[in-house]
Formats: sequence, structure tokens, C-alpha cells
Amino acid sequence: MVTTSSGKPRKPVLRSNRPAAASAGTGPSAPGRAAAPSSDAPESAGSKRKPRGPVDPDKKPSLFERGIVLLEGSRRKATGSAYYTILGASLALTAIGLMMVLSASSVESIAASAGESVTSTFNFFLKQAMFAGLGVAAMLGLSRLGPAAYKKLSWWLLGLAVVLLLLVFIPGIGKEVNGNRNWIELGPIGGQPSEAAKLAMAVWFASVLSLKQKLITQWKHALVPVVCPGGLVLIGLVMLGKDLGTVIIMGMIMIAALFFAGSPLRFLTALVGLGAGAAVLMSMVSSNRSSRISAWLKLDCGGGVCDQANAGMYALASGGWFGVGIGQSRQKWSWIPEAHNDFIFAIIGEEFGLLGTLLIVLLFGVLAVATIRMTMRHTDPFIRIVCGSILVWIIGQAFVNIAMVTGLLPVIGVPLPFISYGGSSLTFTLAAIGVLLSFARKVPEHNL
Repeated sequence: MVTTSSGKPRKPVLRSNRPAAASAGTGPSAPGRAAAPSSDAPESAGSKRKPRGPVDPDKKPSLFERGIVLLEGSRRKATGSAYYTILGASLALTAIGLMMVLSASSVESIAASAGESVTSTFNFFLKQAMFAGLGVAAMLGLSRLGPAAYKKLSWWLLGLAVVLLLLVFIPGIGKEVNGNRNWIELGPIGGQPSEAAKLAMAVWFASVLSLKQKLITQWKHALVPVVCPGGLVLIGLVMLGKDLGTVIIMGMIMIAALFFAGSPLRFLTALVGLGAGAAVLMSMVSSNRSSRISAWLKLDCGGGVCDQANAGMYALASGGWFGVGIGQSRQKWSWIPEAHNDFIFAIIGEEFGLLGTLLIVLLFGVLAVATIRMTMRHTDPFIRIVCGSILVWIIGQAFVNIAMVTGLLPVIGVPLPFISYGGSSLTFTLAAIGVLLSFARKVPEHNL
């Protein structure tokens, strides 16, 4: 034992097995590696050396240190979380939609199937469930494709959309419903080609604009060929069928694509102004649209034009906080026309109350946040443009429908995505989710 001059035992000094660092920078160092500073040397005021971890192995990490570890782990798992969040929110909305279609359409099904078999009372639900299965299959199939495949398919999708929109005007194939000629029927198969056109627009716009990134700040390159002739041809064909609600959604997709591509703000503002002016002009020249606007402003409610909007507000008001119970809606008993379609949000509010409607809004919010987080982690302009366009399409259409039911906008006949009855709408909305999932499956490593 070593003792000091005072006779007290001296504590042994624990030395590291590592070689001592060179003193004052004069000692030798390993080739290609700077000499490690001595642990006994005091740090300078400007030193940025990271603090060492806890020396004592029994010492538990602080709450802050555990939070850093969890944050790093969540960033590494960002890809998987975005994929399953988008998938989960979409399937949850689809399941709620099937349940509400069964509830809201039961009265009309019973009235239409008087004297027929009991199974015919579930016609609307069975058709919607069939299209939901078709949409889920399309979603899973499209989720396996990559950006290169979508770029190759973009022009084919555009051509197919134009052909389908032209079929609407062929006698015997095109069909007019509620004053809008926007349906086709090919034997037992029918649907709205405008729903397929929405997805084709998002993919084709992204394919073209991603190639013009360096020129997109020039208005002529932003205008041709996306706005003219591409966008105007698709939107014009739908407008010829007098479906103003779908035209508004398609216009939102085009503006979103240009925005995410980096078009000048003044150019986007001019397009929005021209589109709004065109919508007002088309509403003025149509007696049906002008009467809806008058009913919305409470200027003229003659002929029962205010009945649907008023019944929707009554349904939301009678639901209270928790609703009257599933299947117990009173307004669906022929008070709200097409209760399982455009005004299904009102039935949700009546049967499940304010909490039920907030759940729907929350699920759309979760879908939007997950899509935005996933999109911003990608650097490929094609992915950013197509994801942004689909996001504005689905969330924007949901906002328009909810605003329409709650009286913030006039009734323009826009369905609630995933929930309203409509096979083509549900199928292509789920197909669009498949496109989002294809990009959520893999996020570049350097962005995590």
C-alpha cells in the first residue's frame, strides 16, 4: 500500500487501458487520425464536444435522454407509421361509410322493394360493399407500383379519361341523373367517368410538371399543356354535362398540382379568379343553380328548394352530443332526399351526435397530416405533386361536402369521400389511396 508523507494511505489511481494521448500536440498520433484530447484537459469555452454518457452503469437515463431516444426511433419508423396511418384512416372511413349507407338507405330500400324478397332491402348496402371490395383490391394493387410505372401510365390514363367522358354524350350509353349528364351504363356496369378523370388528372399533371421544374416559373410553361389543353379538355367535358360540383373539385386538383410544382403565385391567383368568375357565370345562366344559391342566401325558398338544406340542419340539431342511436334517424324517412348520398353527414350527426361528426373530421385530419408528413420527406417532384393533388382532392371534397351540409356553402351535389353512397366514387378514392401508399412504402433514407 502506498502512503503519503502524513502516513495516510493513498487511494489507488484507476488508469485506462487505452494509450495516453499525445501531450500538447507534440506526441505521435495514428496515421490519418487526429490525436484524442486528454480527458483531464479542461474544455475551452468554445468547445462543441458532445457530453459523455453516464459513467455509472446503474444510473438511469433522464427523462430528456429517454425522449431523445424515442424521437430518434420514431423518425426511423416514419415510413411505416405513415403507411399504416394512411391505410388505417382510409379503411376506418370506408367501414363507417358502409355502416351509414346501410342505415341511411334502409328506408328507401324498403319502400322500393315492397312485396319483394327481404334481401332486396339491402340493395344499396350490398352494391356499396361490392365496390368497396373492388376499391380495396385496386388500392392494394396500385400500392405495389413505383414512380416509374405511374409516369409510363400517365398518358394512357389521360387518354382513357377523355374516352370515358366522351361516352357520356353517346345516346344509349350516357345517362342523365338529377339534371346532370355524367353517368354511363355499359350493360350491368355503370358509373361516373369524372371520378376516374380525377385520378388521371393527378397522375398526368405530376408527370408533365415534374419534367418542367426549371421552367415552371414562366407562365407559358405552366399554362401549356397542363391548363391548356389538358385541364380545360377534361374540365370542359364535365362542364358540358352540367356537373358544376365535380368541375370545382377538378379545378382544385389542377391548382394544387401547379402549386406543388412551384408555379408563380400571381399565376395561381389569376387562375383562381378566372375559375371563380366562370363558376358564377355558369350559376347565373342555369335556373337550377341560381335557385340553389337563392335558397342558400335565404332569398327565395319557394317550391321547396330549401327543404333539403333545412332537413339536414334539423338532423344535425336533433342529434345533440351523442345522437339518437344507430338506425334511429327520423329525417331519413323521406325528409332528406338521397339521405344515403350527399347528405349522409347529416344522418351521422343525427344518429351519433356531435361526437360522431367530430370523429369523421378527425379521421380526415389524420389522413391529411400523415399524407403531408410523408410527402414532405420525398425529394422527387413527381411524388410531391401527385400526393399533393390527391390530398387536395380528397380533403377538399370532404370540406366542400361538410360545408354544404352545415350551410356554409350552397347545395352543389358533392359526395363525402369514402362514406357517401356511390360505387365509382368509392372505388377511385380507394385507388387514389393506393397511389399514396405506394410512395409511403419507401421514404429515402437521408430524409429520415
